Amino acid sequence: MPTLKSEQEIISLSREKWRWMSERKVDLLAALFHEQAVFVHMGGTMSKDQELDVIRSGGIQYKDVDIQETSVRFIGATTAILLNKIRLVAVVGGNEVANPFMVTEVYVQQSGAWKLASLSFTRLLTP
Repeated sequence: MPTLKSEQEIISLSREKWRWMSERKVDLLAALFHEQAVFVHMGGTMSKDQELDVIRSGGIQYKDVDIQETSVRFIGATTAILLNKIRLVAVVGGNEVANPFMVTEVYVQQSGAWKLASLSFTRLLTP
């Protein structure tokens, strides 16, 4: 059964991911992202390679992520679902935007390491 240590591991990994996205550390992100990962941004979907290209090119520049709430749920010992309520400041298409999101991150354990399998942004109606 997953433990508090497992929960903290997923939370720490998620926070590192946000930092790497902000700093455009594409090599670290490539190692974290599962080969078949899916990314959903404001209704558009991307593959791992597309997501990495957007980060590398600066198509989306993650400037500041204010994590307001975090929860983790496990399905068995090899799947973790993390929910982050955030306020994201990003540059998209040359324009700085700030939005409240609920971000769903799904992690799967593969060869003893956690891999991000899905990252979905759901814009919240309240600020």
